[in-house]
Amino acid sequence: MQHVLLIGAGTMGKEHALAYNSMNHVKLAGIVDLNKERAEKIRLSEETRVFQSLEEAVKSLEHIDVIDICVPTFLHKQYVLKAADYGINVICEKPLAYNLEDAKEMIEYCNVKHVKLFVGHVVRFFPQYKKARELVKSGSIGEVGVVRTKRGGHFPEGWDDWYADLNKSGGVILDLIIHDFDFLRWTLGEVERVYAKGLAGREVGKLDYALVTLRFKSGVMAHVEGTWAHNTFSTQFEFAGKGGIIEYDSIKEEPVLIDVKSNGEEHGGVAVPHSPLKKSPYFVELEHFLKCLQDGLTPIVTAEDAYKAMEISYAALKSLKTGLPVTLDSKGDTLS
Repeated sequence: MQHVLLIGAGTMGKEHALAYNSMNHVKLAGIVDLNKERAEKIRLSEETRVFQSLEEAVKSLEHIDVIDICVPTFLHKQYVLKAADYGINVICEKPLAYNLEDAKEMIEYCNVKHVKLFVGHVVRFFPQYKKARELVKSGSIGEVGVVRTKRGGHFPEGWDDWYADLNKSGGVILDLIIHDFDFLRWTLGEVERVYAKGLAGREVGKLDYALVTLRFKSGVMAHVEGTWAHNTFSTQFEFAGKGGIIEYDSIKEEPVLIDVKSNGEEHGGVAVPHSPLKKSPYFVELEHFLKCLQDGLTPIVTAEDAYKAMEISYAALKSLKTGLPVTLDSKGDTLS
């Protein structure tokens, strides 16, 4: 039996709590949140205890295998370091940290303390995205030239309105489309150059939008769009290759479609078969992390992967600020 302590009872905390309560051989031992009433609402078992501080929880619980951190981005560092000091393994929601310096310190600190650090880049566990990657990697549409992704919905209403504070949130670039940066890097390899345009820093109320162009070392170009200006949340992607196109649009509620060119034949959209998951992608992700912890396996997404996704985000933020493209060197450090 693996025992989990959950930090944060907001939207992501609720998703994680639901997942843990559905797992065999996993016990959600405790939930930590300053608002005990909110924590009580996601406590689905009498065996799960509620606390207002990490220190109180660690002192009170007999055994904790992993601390799962689902608090706002700017609070990630303090909880990861505290967990490492206790010698307890960590699952941390994305992005890993608010800035690159903190992210690097967190990874190094966990290594020194011999604590495992897993980061929740859940898009890798969505079946539509996994299938698209498989198709690209198998050469189903030939050499890929251009990719387009989009993600977004309404402006999020976080605790203490932290998403609206640029000293706490990186806007759509860091707190939203970092999902797509991670997925595209996982699928297409390292990014070479980043250019971004968007609304960050402008006085437009609770709206945010960014369009980021990525050039990969392979030569592939990607256009990554993020928005907090729409009522309905949706995600889309399109991979254009020499032999066809792979596309997905969550609004259409259709499976991934692949349109393959064939000599002398008419073009047609062929649905790639896939079954809707009985288990949510969050369940699959967390179950994977716990299995890696139990069996000593390397996770599908590592802390270093999470850092690389942050590098792309920060290159985009720098480009947005300067109006110039930003190049990533071979080590991943951003250069002006």
